[in-house]
Amino acid sequence: MENMFLILAIGVIGIVLGFLIAKVIERKNASQMIKSAKKIAAGILKEAKAESETLKKDKILQAKEKFIELKSEHEKVILGIDRKIAEAEKRTRDKESQVSNELARNKKLNSDLEEAKKDYLGRLEFLEKKQSEVDRLYRSQIEQLEVISSLSANDAKAQLLETIKDETKANAMAFIQTSVEEAKMTAQQEAKKIIINTIQRIGTEEAIENCVSVFNLESDDVKGRIIGREGRNIRALEAATGVEIIVDDTPEAIILSCFDSVRREIARLSLHKLVTDGRIHPARIEEIVEKTTKQIEEEIIEVGKRTVIDLGIHGLHPELIKIVGRMKYRSSYGQNLLQHSREVSKLCGVMAAELGLNAKMAKRAGLLHDIGKVPDTETEMPHALLGMQWAEKYGEKPEVCNAIGAHHDEIEMTGLLSPIVQVCDAISGARPGARRQILDSYIKRLKDLEDIAFAFNGVNKAYAIQAGRELRVMVESDKVTDEKAASLSFEISQKIQTDMTYPGQVKVTVIRETRAVNIAK
Repeated sequence: MENMFLILAIGVIGIVLGFLIAKVIERKNASQMIKSAKKIAAGILKEAKAESETLKKDKILQAKEKFIELKSEHEKVILGIDRKIAEAEKRTRDKESQVSNELARNKKLNSDLEEAKKDYLGRLEFLEKKQSEVDRLYRSQIEQLEVISSLSANDAKAQLLETIKDETKANAMAFIQTSVEEAKMTAQQEAKKIIINTIQRIGTEEAIENCVSVFNLESDDVKGRIIGREGRNIRALEAATGVEIIVDDTPEAIILSCFDSVRREIARLSLHKLVTDGRIHPARIEEIVEKTTKQIEEEIIEVGKRTVIDLGIHGLHPELIKIVGRMKYRSSYGQNLLQHSREVSKLCGVMAAELGLNAKMAKRAGLLHDIGKVPDTETEMPHALLGMQWAEKYGEKPEVCNAIGAHHDEIEMTGLLSPIVQVCDAISGARPGARRQILDSYIKRLKDLEDIAFAFNGVNKAYAIQAGRELRVMVESDKVTDEKAASLSFEISQKIQTDMTYPGQVKVTVIRETRAVNIAK
């Protein structure tokens, strides 16, 4: 144990001694490192001082150069300012010399003006004296004349004016009488010459409208398909178009009868499409009739455009163009209304040119004079006044509007176009065979039949067929019951019997159809 402690004590002592020796060596090394670091720092400081001195000298040199540069620029600016000041002083001296010259000139002018004023005043005074002397002499002469003639100046003036007035009036009356007599001798001859020349230059065909169209067939076998099973196809076509379709023994032909040429044309085109297509059944018929109706409306617009282009009329309102197109499917006393209006337009243009008036405006008035005959709905207003209202509504000139409204003397004529349109309308309608009164009254009777039916509630469509011997009325199923349909037929027949005059008898057929439509998806 004692050896063990001894060994430990020796070990501890050795460790302490080693630690002390290491500390001594470390201090010695640290002192050496400090000395070397101080030497290095001293060198760095020396180099830094040298560099700072060098930089200081460079900056001083740069500052001196900048100062010299700024000084030279400042001197240049000062020289420029001095130069401008010198120039301004020179201009000021020049202005002063000019002003002094102007002042001298003005003084001279003022003196000249003063002299001229004195001279003018002297002359004016001299003229006033002369004028007073002339006035005095004039008054003395007037007084002498009054003494000689025993009349005052006012009386003499009045007597002279009265004499001149009587002589002028007599001469004017003689001239007027001579002019009137010459006009009476030549007016009728010139008017006949203009009218004959106008009629000779406008030659048109005689066109008589009728109420029947013939639809030609390639074979009589097609008639059976048109009629359909138990006549369902022909009934559907008549119901959709309002046209009576007559299928008789006439070979390869079907007759379409209707007073309304638009309906008749729709039926003819629809029948042509159905026969060409080959599929003829009620649903297809309704589809084709609807498409054909739209096609006719487009054709009406095209006809109106083509008409105004042919006549050289520009700037017509689109609604008026549409009305002009509808004239193709209207008649006036059997005469096609569009052809009649075109003829009147050309006659007006020629006659206005012969008389030295505006030919284009005359043609415009002639074309539009009968637009009141194609209303969408029937009205009690005369067609001339209705046409004038439409022309005013769509921006036509007052001369044209008056010519339209006055061509049947409903209103007073205010311009020269109005009698020209009236005369040309009479010329166009007075040609032999141009018009037929019977057809117009017949068409009016058929329209009155349809209007009576439309006056009742629940009526959807009404068609007068069989030359006015039958009236077919389609009613809305949700508004009119079966019992009401029977009473409606009786009421319409009594209304016709009371209000209308007609040959024979009129059969009233009320049709009420109920449809149930569903779509399978």
